[in-house]
Amino acid sequence: MIKIHDIKPIVEIPDYSIYLYYGLILFAILFGIVIIYWVYNFLKKKKDSQQKNYFKILKNINFNNQKETAYTISKYGNFMIKDERDMMLFEDLNNSLEEFKYKKDISNDISNEIKTKYDIFMETLNVK
Repeated sequence: MIKIHDIKPIVEIPDYSIYLYYGLILFAILFGIVIIYWVYNFLKKKKDSQQKNYFKILKNINFNNQKETAYTISKYGNFMIKDERDMMLFEDLNNSLEEFKYKKDISNDISNEIKTKYDIFMETLNVK
């Protein structure tokens, strides 16, 4: 072969583009995992804060207005149920409050038995 003096020989150029491609894919996967983790924690904290708000509403119930009390306990107590024991206590309390719902005029006050059931239900709730 005749060597030409003006043309330089072929030089090997290092190519790192495949490593950059794999690095970008790995970075995208890690970034996606971090975003999913943050969203999960945000929704979990939001749910916990709603539980705290519902617990605060239930704790500050005024027993003077029987109809409003019965509906408030039924509404927010249902959101606070986490296990079977809470469910049984809530159903018992809710059945006791049925006489104060769905009627136009209520003459009698909420009995001490219902207030005791309410106190037991509130003590069993586990709100952090």
